[in-house]
Parts: sequence; structure tokens; C-alpha cells
Amino acid sequence: MIAITGASGQLGRLVIDSLLTSVPASELVALVRNPASVSDLKDRGINVRQADYTQPDTLITALQGVDKLLLISSSEVGQRLVQHQNVIEAARETDVSLLAYTSILHADTSPLGLADEHKATEAALADSGIPHVVLRNGWYSENYIASVPAALELGTLYGCAGAGKISSASRADYASAAAAVLTQDGQAGNIYELAGDSAYTLAELAAEISVQTGKDIGYVDLPETDFADALLKAGLPAPLASLLANSDTGASQGGLYDESQTLSKLIGRPTTTIAESVKEALS
Repeated sequence: MIAITGASGQLGRLVIDSLLTSVPASELVALVRNPASVSDLKDRGINVRQADYTQPDTLITALQGVDKLLLISSSEVGQRLVQHQNVIEAARETDVSLLAYTSILHADTSPLGLADEHKATEAALADSGIPHVVLRNGWYSENYIASVPAALELGTLYGCAGAGKISSASRADYASAAAAVLTQDGQAGNIYELAGDSAYTLAELAAEISVQTGKDIGYVDLPETDFADALLKAGLPAPLASLLANSDTGASQGGLYDESQTLSKLIGRPTTTIAESVKEALS
């Protein structure tokens, strides 16, 4: 059986959808904190089990009989390492034969603050002795597409990424990659640097929004602290505002750029372009 943690989340659901194209529902296990939140998955014949990153006992019970496990990184930045270690230990105790982990692009050299917990998790995996594969996911295009409505309202796209190139891809692209790895043999020991086929700057993203809407949308590059303040004023929680601003700064240093096209090779098709993502958002 193949189990997916965080199965109620955006990425988790997409991974399940992708797996269902080649794996019977009865062989999939959706691991979630609240099983009632994914009753639709149960209705589709998927095994739904309660599992909480912070409660090791639930993890050991949930992983009984699981052969392959996708550990989707926790959304609780600052608490991720302990939570991930709980999953890794449970996987070790239940003899999971392959653990796939969603890390961050170029985790070992990334300038993004987000990379710290990912690097530590990768080290914990290496120490665990569990056969594992690392999916170093680049930026989700959706992270920037979420800014399109505000950019249209204000006539400006704000950020602090400078001229840094961003090789983003859609969540669905990364989900397809995870499904491919979980259904192919010989994956243990692999580290995949996953990113979009083509890269863009935020100024180019603003230009693309302009082309598709007919409105003149410019890009204004701010100092990191000013961008974080702007996100705060827009209503984002302080931790998230700081995280996004720091990530933009990391992008300015090349942290979100990759030209290997490993992702498209793995999924067997071109990745979703940022123009396609903008078009979908506008529709």
C-alpha cells in the first residue's frame, strides 16, 4: 500500500488524484488529522486513517501495512523538524520500505530560511536507515498567482526578488512527480531537483499579467523589510509575511532557479508555464 501524509491538503489531494490513474483506490492510504474532512476520499474507496504529526502513536497505527510513504512536509514552519522526525521514526518502526519526502529546491545550498528544516529532515532521513527518495520541490506557481488580484486592484505587483529568476511549476506538476516516484521501482537514494522548465522574473510576471488583462501592471521591487510590512498591511499574519519576503530575497540570490528540467523528464511532459497559470487564475 501507498500512504500519503497531509492528504487533506492541496498537494496531498493532487497526489492522490494522480496516483488513482494507475493505482487502485484500495491500495492507497490517506493520512489526515481529521478523517471526517476527507469523507469524499473514503467514498472513492481510499483507506482513510487518522494520523497526527505531533502524536507518534497515531502515526505507528496509521502506517501498519504501508509499503511506500509520501511524507509531505508539514505546514507548521518552526515545528517541522520534530514533526517530520516523528513520521520517520514511525516509518522505521513499521518497516516502511520506501519513504519519499517533499523538500525544497537545492536544499543543501538554498539561501532561503525555509531550507533549514528541510536540510535537517534530509539529515534525519539519512540517519534513519530507511530507504528514501528526496523530492526537492521548487516554488509553486500558485504562490505568486495568489498576488494577481491585488496586482490588478493596485496596478502594481510588489516583491523583493529583484531580477532573480524563478523556475516555478504548478502544484499539479509536483504532484505528478511524487506519483511517478511512488509507482516506479529503484527510487531509493535518488534526490530530484524539481522545478519548472522555464523561468521568469517578477517584472516578467507583471508584464504577462498586463498582456493577458490589457491593463498596465508594473513591478515595484522593495527592500525585504518594506515588502514584509506591505504584506502585513494587506492582512497576512506576521510569520507568513516574513517568510514570503525572505523567500523573495532568496529568489533574488538564485534560490528558486533551476534549469535541469528534471521535473518535466520525470513526469513525461512539459511543466505548466507561468502564462498558463495566469490564464487559469484569470478565468
